[in-house]
Amino acid sequence: MLYYRTYTTEQQSPWVVFIHGAGGSSSIWYKQVKEFKKYFNVLLIDLRGHGKSQKGSWKKGDTFVQIADEVIQVLNHLHIKSAHFVGISLGTIVIQTMAHKYPERIRSMVLGGAVVTLNFRTSFLLSVGHVGKYIMPYMWLYRLFAWIIMPKRSHTESRHAFVRQAAKMCQKEFIRWFSLTKAVQPFLKKLQTDFFGIPTLFVMGEEDYLFRTPVKALVQGQQDVSLICIKDAGHVCNIDQPDRFNEISLRFILQPQQWKRAQ
Repeated sequence: MLYYRTYTTEQQSPWVVFIHGAGGSSSIWYKQVKEFKKYFNVLLIDLRGHGKSQKGSWKKGDTFVQIADEVIQVLNHLHIKSAHFVGISLGTIVIQTMAHKYPERIRSMVLGGAVVTLNFRTSFLLSVGHVGKYIMPYMWLYRLFAWIIMPKRSHTESRHAFVRQAAKMCQKEFIRWFSLTKAVQPFLKKLQTDFFGIPTLFVMGEEDYLFRTPVKALVQGQQDVSLICIKDAGHVCNIDQPDRFNEISLRFILQPQQWKRAQ
């Protein structure tokens, strides 16, 4: 089973589950836990190969579906019937995969730095990575991607946080996660066809140049789907602007009807 940590306030309180991105770990939510545990039971999960979760658990043909199943196993183990989910970066793909396969388990989704499609620049970057993943140290690639995705001085803390966590992975784990991006584009299109009536909030940094524009296009005309862009924040907006991220996310989860009327 995946490694997890819980912060329990009251047994009957609703749960919020945090899902990190590729190369990170549950520790990247250190600026969210204090605020969220005032209102919710909190569950932090390390995805396979990350943090303290088992490495080398891959099987041929594994996709985001198997990764989502592993998150559900943790919920089943803890007898959590449904929860609110907060994700960042590739963690948002895991959550949306769960929404398609297990919509009844998800009460709402907050998708930060969401990846909903790959534009030309992102596809080119991934192509370069696929060529180089076997011939250069993975940390060289990861540092390069971190600089491209989070280039500004104001992104320094989030960039360093992800590089530190990625350094704890091994090259094989990095390659396996990177390989998931090969077929991710058609899979992403499938994910965006239906949100199953689940209240969904995209939270993007205004400086998230690679991924913000596709999200803006996606939310137009969608019911139960909203978007907030945070000023002076990049891809990892929960670290760049934690107070604003927490305020927006908590207001959305705690008062969904009021939120919907305000939009």
